[in-house]
Amino acid sequence: MNLAMIGLGKMGANMTERLLRDGHEVVVYDLDAARTREVGAAEGATPAFSLTEVVQALPSPRVVWVMVPAGDPTEMTVREVAELSAKGDIIIDGGNSNFHDTKRRSAVLAESGIHMLDAGTSGGVWGLKEGYCLMVGGPDEAVKHCEPIFLTLAPTDGYAHVGPSGAGHFTKMVHNGIEYGLLQAYAEGFEILHASEFPLDLKKITGLWNHGSVIRSWLLELLEIAYEQEGEDLERIDDWVNDSGEGRWTVQTAIDLNVPAPVITQSLLARFRSRQDPSYSAQVIAALRNQFGGHAVHEAKPEEPLPG
Repeated sequence: MNLAMIGLGKMGANMTERLLRDGHEVVVYDLDAARTREVGAAEGATPAFSLTEVVQALPSPRVVWVMVPAGDPTEMTVREVAELSAKGDIIIDGGNSNFHDTKRRSAVLAESGIHMLDAGTSGGVWGLKEGYCLMVGGPDEAVKHCEPIFLTLAPTDGYAHVGPSGAGHFTKMVHNGIEYGLLQAYAEGFEILHASEFPLDLKKITGLWNHGSVIRSWLLELLEIAYEQEGEDLERIDDWVNDSGEGRWTVQTAIDLNVPAPVITQSLLARFRSRQDPSYSAQVIAALRNQFGGHAVHEAKPEEPLPG
């Protein structure tokens, strides 16, 4: 089917390629015109150099997928696309927006007859090959119309319509909160292993635990890759771990709902602590975030020699 992809970063470009491989026709747009030309030429998409061109290039009902950072970039993009759209058109927000913002935007657009879907998207830099897990919220009719897109992007059984507008981003928020806890548990465990008296091969242990162990996971597979690339001391990676918002929102929502969430909360606080003191566990988390999401790492600075 026909759609547009706005935002051609790590996720947007790979999603575009996956869609084109399956026969969809995609109009692409990025604020960086050179990036638009690059993706258009490499993947065979139709380049557009303004949002007006994007909308004009699509047949009705138009489907526009917005894949830009949460907050003001999404707010402005959705608003501008909506101003150019008509009744029956569909805007999909595939970024990590706060579900409260999604509910508000959806209600505003509905007054003009424009549908808004929120597609919580997980898969990171591996999504092109493995597919993206999609948690979609929005009205039934619009979701059904866009289902061919979701089925192309997701692996088998990796897409679900989880509820009304906001439910997709809410589900993805909790998903990322759980991710915080998992990353912290692995990081602490491997710090204990790394600090022990035994000459342990940590890369070998990550592989071992992925065969029959109850804690086997894709994250352990990625940690094995990280150790292969970086070495077990992770010397290149600084112990500074960012948080992109979803962990904070999950903790705040747990408070609002009177739900105890001590593991996720402490995992978030550990990220704050990582920005103060040296920590091997924080290096593990930074390495893992780089592996699954392509998140930038702070490279460790070499220690300066002591004077004298």
